[in-house]
Amino acid sequence: MSEIAATTVHEAYAFACMRCGHGWEQAYEIEHHVDASNHAFVVYKADGERVPSPLSTPTCANCGGHVVRIMRAGRVSGVQQLLQKSRAQAPAGPLPAQEPQDEPVAATAAPRADHHWHLADLLHPFHRK
Repeated sequence: MSEIAATTVHEAYAFACMRCGHGWEQAYEIEHHVDASNHAFVVYKADGERVPSPLSTPTCANCGGHVVRIMRAGRVSGVQQLLQKSRAQAPAGPLPAQEPQDEPVAATAAPRADHHWHLADLLHPFHRK
């Protein structure tokens, strides 16, 4: 039985593990095929290798967990860019004294070079006050 490749679509997704907080992005080539019996099927490839559908049961490469949030592409890289930008603009020296506030403010530290993403890092820019 021969198969005929109908179309190939390029998609990318962002993932966040709800178990360990690890975040990553992956691009896929999604090949839509029709077999000799005229049945449609899809083949996912990442970096040229055939992989299971990222939408069925994604697995965290950090902890092996399967409770993974799937988001549109750019979420993880967007957070990385925000963190790099805030590190570049961070003032040197002590912070000036501030008036007391009604709500406590969480201290944030710039991530180390070997930092892996935690769920809080990924969701912080989307927090509404």
